[in-house]
Amino acid sequence: MRNVDKHDVPAVTVPRLALYLRKLRELRSRGVDRVSSKDLAEMIGLNAAQIRKDFSYFGEFGTRGVGYEVARLVDEITHCLGLDHSWNVIIVGAGLMGTALARYRGFAEQGFRLVGMFDSSATVIGASYGAGRVRGIAELEGFCREEKVDIAMVTVPAGEAEATIGRLAAAGVHAVLNFAPVKVQAPDGVLVRQVDLSSELMSLTFYLDRELD
Repeated sequence: MRNVDKHDVPAVTVPRLALYLRKLRELRSRGVDRVSSKDLAEMIGLNAAQIRKDFSYFGEFGTRGVGYEVARLVDEITHCLGLDHSWNVIIVGAGLMGTALARYRGFAEQGFRLVGMFDSSATVIGASYGAGRVRGIAELEGFCREEKVDIAMVTVPAGEAEATIGRLAAAGVHAVLNFAPVKVQAPDGVLVRQVDLSSELMSLTFYLDRELD
């Protein structure tokens, strides 16, 4: 396996790698040994030249007229995305969004180990939604340090997001997926990714409404 320098991989390429990996794993499960960039492009709706450029970060191992070895691509991309070992994940916020995420089984299949869930409401503390019992928010910092939490998914109300992410940063969590409907300032040393579902829906309605004009 080639030792890819991840600093050489552009940020815009990373989401495409995740897309490739999902499709390549599907092909592997169906017993497909090789795939061309053209065929893969047609399957996922991308440009074949772009796919070849993205794969070039892993070395020149495709063969013209033969294509790429699916199993090797899966291994290379899995390694590049850091999915060849498990990551400890928590959810902060046990509302509708948080509990839906806790029930999603796909995280474990990708190497994300859901180790805890937290909330401030006495009505949900002690309940179980797929990550063991919901813990009180007062236990957050101690738990993160003890369990060496890598990633937190934050689904708290907008007004609580900034303070919650600050607490996570202080407890040694270095990556946050923020579902709260507000953009927060990322603390030093913490990577924050914003998931704004309402904005995505508004983008869809723009295109839908455009077709009706």
